Amino acid sequence: MKLGITEHIDCAHFLPGHPKCGQLHGHTYRIEIVVDGEKGPGGMVVDFDDLRKDLKSVLQEYDHRSLNDFMEYPSVENICELLRRGLENRVDLPFTLRVWEGAGKWAEG
Repeated sequence: MKLGITEHIDCAHFLPGHPKCGQLHGHTYRIEIVVDGEKGPGGMVVDFDDLRKDLKSVLQEYDHRSLNDFMEYPSVENICELLRRGLENRVDLPFTLRVWEGAGKWAEG
């Protein structure tokens, strides 16, 4: 069974050398995590509150910050990989992470 939660962070970034995104600008990123697992003895795959705490513990480092402080080229693909690495030690179930950069643009990993 799959279940998930969504959180948001606001960050600035620029993409060095990119003709449009080379200037500092910001986005509200929507981050979705979807876990896949079987219901346990209590009838739940995972407690939503626990999953939210895990996600927020990773996101708090980047919220209202410049992503260029953390990576050389903060494309949505690289942001997704960065956040996924942070979650791998916290989330015990297989999961998919989707990072939305504004409306209609996302990376998944």
